[in-house]
This record gives sequence, C-alpha cells and structure tokens, in this order.
Amino acid sequence: MTDLYIAAGGGGDPIGTLIAARTITVDPAPPLIATYAWERPEVDPTSSPLGKRDFTGLAREAGGAAAFTPATRARLPAGSTMPGLARDLPARLLLLDPTQGLSSLSRQIESMAKAAGGRIRIVDIGGDILTHGNEPTLCSPFGDAYTLAACHLTGIPTTVYIAGPGLDGEIGEQTLLERLTGRHPLTTGRGAASAAAPALAWHPSEASALWAAAIHGARGTVRAVRDTIHLTDVSPRLYHLPLQEAIGHNPVARALLDERPATLDAAADLSHRLTGIHGLEPERNRAPRQDPPAGRTAFLNQDEAMKSLREAADGADHVTLRYAARTLGLTWTDIPALRAILDTDTPLLQLA
Repeated sequence: MTDLYIAAGGGGDPIGTLIAARTITVDPAPPLIATYAWERPEVDPTSSPLGKRDFTGLAREAGGAAAFTPATRARLPAGSTMPGLARDLPARLLLLDPTQGLSSLSRQIESMAKAAGGRIRIVDIGGDILTHGNEPTLCSPFGDAYTLAACHLTGIPTTVYIAGPGLDGEIGEQTLLERLTGRHPLTTGRGAASAAAPALAWHPSEASALWAAAIHGARGTVRAVRDTIHLTDVSPRLYHLPLQEAIGHNPVARALLDERPATLDAAADLSHRLTGIHGLEPERNRAPRQDPPAGRTAFLNQDEAMKSLREAADGADHVTLRYAARTLGLTWTDIPALRAILDTDTPLLQLA
C-alpha cells in the first residue's frame, strides 16, 4: 500500500513534494508523486499545462497512469523539466493531465490512488493553496484550487500539507500561520532535503530551493526573481490539515465544486471572476521572454559574477540560482555551469 502524493502546482513542486514525502513516511520505497506538467515560460514557451498528447516516451503505470521517465520528451515547441526530474528525483513521477476538465482530472487521481492502495497527500510549497482570493501579492491560485476540487471529487481520504509557509511570495508567513492556528508542524530533517539535491543542482525552482535551504539552516533575506523572501525559523516547517479545511479557505475550490465547469478554460474563467487572476490567460498573453543563447558562462569569472550579484541583490543575504542566472544574462539551463564557476552546491547562493 502506497500513498499518492500530489505536487499541487506543477513546475518545481515535485522537488519539495519529495522532501515532504521523506518527512511524512519512513517507507524507503520511492514515493509516488503526481504532478501537472505546468512550467514557467522560460522552460515552456507555450506556458500551458501539458497533457499526454504533448509528450513522447511516457510509461504506463498500474491503473493506466502516464509516468515520466528520463527518456520522455515534450513535443516541440513545448518544453518540460519533468524528464530531468524523473531522472534525478528518487520518486515515481506521474502526469496529471488537467486539459480535459475537472471530472477527468478527478478520475485520473482516483485511479492513481486506488491503484496505489493508499490515501492522497497534497503538498503545496509556500501555502497559497490556503488563499482567500484577495491577498495583494497573490498571483497563481488556480492550479492549487483545481487540485483541491479534483481530490474532493474522488471521495478518497486526503490530507493537505503546507511546506515553508510564505516561501512562494504569494501569502505572507504571518497570515498563513494565523490560518494554521492549532496545527502542529512536522520536523523535516536535512536528510530529506538532501534527497532533492541532484534535482536542485540544475532545476530553476525557487520555492522548493528556498524550503530546502531553510531546512539546511539558511536564514535571512533572499532575492528571488519576483521579490525578496525572508527565511525565518518558521520556514523549514511542514504543516498539515484536512482537505475540507483547506477547501474552506479557498473560494475558487469551493466555486469549482459548486459549479463543476466542464472545461479547463471555463474553470479558469471562474477563477478570474473570483480573484481577478485567470490562471491561463495571463500566461498566454504574456510576451515570451527573450533569453540569450545558452553557454555564456564561458565569459564569466567568479569575482566579477559575485560583484554583479551583490550589487543587484541590494543587501540580500542570498539569491536563488534562477535569479543569479537571469541577472548575469544567462538562461536557466546555465545553472549547473554557473554553480561550478561560483563553487557552490547549496540550494541558494550565499552573498553575505
């Protein structure tokens, strides 16, 4: 019997979900992690959640689930980090395909969980899954709400986990702690975070990297691509609460369950009506970022790069590797080479 873990937001969330799984259970077997293939525009220029038809080389798991392998490839022009995560995370990585609507997504999750024989454990890095829809820094509530609603429809016992409150920069740490009042955090050890190190060595994830760094003891200010994050003694924590309590916080999840939109677009329209954030259209309408060609690290040296980063970070104690790459005119695929130049193997780059 194996629990089904769900990385609530896609992107780099499977990395944090692995850390959570290593904290929640002592089972030495690789955890079963289901995730959206939904990436930032710099990884996937289509900026859409990808479905089965968008990949070649998917494997077939028990219950008919599609699984990523190192040989899986996204069909151009789409891009995905999921094959790399399948290679470097000690986990079985399954594809959640939301493109056919809420009912279809729920059936996928139900089939995965029943084939595994366990309960469902949703993991959200940062905590925006507990949104009330009106936080001024909220920017991506839709995917999490869609996950909550789909899991509710399965009828399978489900627990929601909040890893690193506030680390995604969408809801403040103190606000989340108030919403988690009475919930006692789990203790996450460095061994759990170390299991994600091979993936964090190259992946542009910021929230999962921040959580891993906090578990390893990092504290202070961190300059990320969108904002500055504060690592505190709360940052390493992992909280849990029942699914219904999480849905009680999330107005988009409640509306999805009340209205049962038939398509992904209709569900995103509903999110826009409630929060002002569509969930799909902002990504579709955003002009693609023009990244420089990869391989420009050959022109860098350590001292000049660190000087540039300290100036750009404006007094922050750390920067994310995604921020460092962008600041230095590199792409996210240059992160491994940049790490080598800067002689760092930690989740964040320390400046102070």
